[in-house]
Amino acid sequence: MAKIGIIGAGTWGTALGLLLYGNGHEVILWSAFEREASHLKERREHPNLPGVHLPDDMEFTASVEEAMEDREVLVLAVPSIYVRSTAKVMAPFCGEGQIIVNVAKGIEESTLMTLSQVIEEELPKAYVAVLSGPSHAEEVSRGIPTTCVVGAPDREGAQRIQNLFMSPAFRVYISPDVLGIELGGSLKNVIALAAGIADGLEYGDNTKAALITRGIHEIARLGMKMGGAFETFSGLSGIGDLIVTCASMHSRNRRAGILMGKGYSMEEAMKEVSMVVEGVYSAKAAWKLAEKYQVSMPIVEQVNLVLFEGKDPKTAVSELMMRDKTSEDGGRLSWNHPGDRE
Repeated sequence: MAKIGIIGAGTWGTALGLLLYGNGHEVILWSAFEREASHLKERREHPNLPGVHLPDDMEFTASVEEAMEDREVLVLAVPSIYVRSTAKVMAPFCGEGQIIVNVAKGIEESTLMTLSQVIEEELPKAYVAVLSGPSHAEEVSRGIPTTCVVGAPDREGAQRIQNLFMSPAFRVYISPDVLGIELGGSLKNVIALAAGIADGLEYGDNTKAALITRGIHEIARLGMKMGGAFETFSGLSGIGDLIVTCASMHSRNRRAGILMGKGYSMEEAMKEVSMVVEGVYSAKAAWKLAEKYQVSMPIVEQVNLVLFEGKDPKTAVSELMMRDKTSEDGGRLSWNHPGDRE
């Protein structure tokens, strides 16, 4: 049994707390809000996970010191925009080598740093790993079979985290490609906004399939240019997470996109969803990274124009369809031997 602190009592932090508790670990959940911590402690139910009972001996606190003290592992589960500020609050209580598993998905817009890089900068004593993949909290909290991947600096650490999370309903793989895992988990939210917009415009399955396929192409193209591995983008934190986020109504990014396709502004859509829409915060960072690494990302570009410059979604889709003609492989395959790269 391990002593684990969950830093962030949103739906994802709560779902992972339930998973780890079910695996026999001692779990405490921290909320930045005293009222939320008291509500969870008294009601034993998360308002956004109705019908899911929180065990009577699961602890809740609004004290970050209490949540971190003597904890072997911390799961950082706050929205991406609060990762740096939360890490600053955690800093005085972080022990040497304390394991922090980041489960938020995003890129810091002001620095273009991945979230693990942000955490390492603020908590230099910590051992930082990531957990990502196609995993909606609504399903994990109910024990629906799910698979994810852990990225860590070394195999030993990755396997230790794998053992903590692994269960009959939650299969965990390991990978050394922390960067690729984080990029896949962040950038898929931007593509999911596009998929939602297409749904809001009442386009069909053909459009959704095209956005998913070309979307992962954009993600992998940038990710590999930055040093990520192709295998990561064809895996759980790449195409896997992209599929579920583009297709599921649990996806707040897709739901926000649907509203924008129906004519809502970005601000109106975010208010209606009433939870953090990570893709909105990652979109500008993704576009800046595309420019920095000189990678063509037309879907990301059009999403930014719709979000922040008021572009009509139908016009954005039309411009995607009518771009210059090109080959699917980017000209890397030979006509004489299609399986060979030129």
